[in-house]
This record gives sequence, C-alpha cells and structure tokens, in this order.
Amino acid sequence: SGRFAVTTALGEQRENVSGRFHLEIRGSQQAVELASPLGTTVARVEIEPGGARATGAQMQEVRGADADTLTQQLLGWPLPVSGLVDWIEGRPVPTRVARVEREGGRVVLVEQDGWTIRLPEYSEATARPRRLVLERPSAANTPSVVLRLIVDEPGGSNQTGIFGCITGFTENKS
Repeated sequence: SGRFAVTTALGEQRENVSGRFHLEIRGSQQAVELASPLGTTVARVEIEPGGARATGAQMQEVRGADADTLTQQLLGWPLPVSGLVDWIEGRPVPTRVARVEREGGRVVLVEQDGWTIRLPEYSEATARPRRLVLERPSAANTPSVVLRLIVDEPGGSNQTGIFGCITGFTENKS
C-alpha cells in the first residue's frame, strides 16, 4: 500500500492533492486507483494490451491507446501510469530510453518519458524503494507535476494488495 501527494502548477494556478494509491498487476494488465477519504473511487486507470481506460468519480470514462494521456484528460494533470510499475520497483521501463544514476548498487535517479524519478529511500525489509519523487516540468497547457509516493512496508495495517489501497484523498485548489 502507499500514500501519495501531488502538486501541480500552471501559471498562477496551483493544486495539491493527497491520498492513498492502489496498484494492481495481473499479467500484462495494470490498474491504478485513487479514492476519497470515505473509499469512493476518484479515478481508476486500467492498461491492457492494445489500449487503456480511465474512469472518473462520476463514472465518466475515456478510452485510448495511452494511459498517461487519458489521466491528463480525466484529472487535469498527467499521472505516469505507464511507468509506475517499473519505477516503484526501482528500475526504468526496460523498453524505453532512460538515463539512470546509481549509488551503492541502487538506482537513485531515473530520467524517462519526460519525468525525473528520484528514489531517496529504500525499504530495509524489501530492498525496494520506500519513497519516490516524480517530477515533470510544465509544457504548453500541461501543468508541472511533483508526485511524491511513500510505499507502505509489508504487513502494514493498510496493506490490501500488491501496493495498497487509496483511502485518503484530499484536494486543495488555490
């Protein structure tokens, strides 16, 4: 399980959102889910061979070939769904170009797909990243994004799947 906090900025507009994330992996299929503090799904993004589908809080659905573009349409900011599975494991997506920095044998930085992924803390229990900071600069009408992830330790009280369930979503727009 894990927690997230995201800050987006475009011009003078700034938005902060935080909560918990749920990441499911089943073979070649992936799903990322975000929910309200009461457990209501805010967004769900599913990737399978040949396409992606994103569903919002009011059950609006968008489909397309690129999950990252769909999240931009649904959330108003890009969520790098297509890279999360690998980045959360402390590695770049193997089929795409990346720049990687290592310290002591561990990946500490990945630059890939326009994102800079910093891995400042690893779990002693799993040897996987415990904290990740994903950053993307603004471009055209797309806001800059700073996404912070904290992956729960195994056996934590909130663990409900491979990486967790979102149960605390708050939003602050200014």
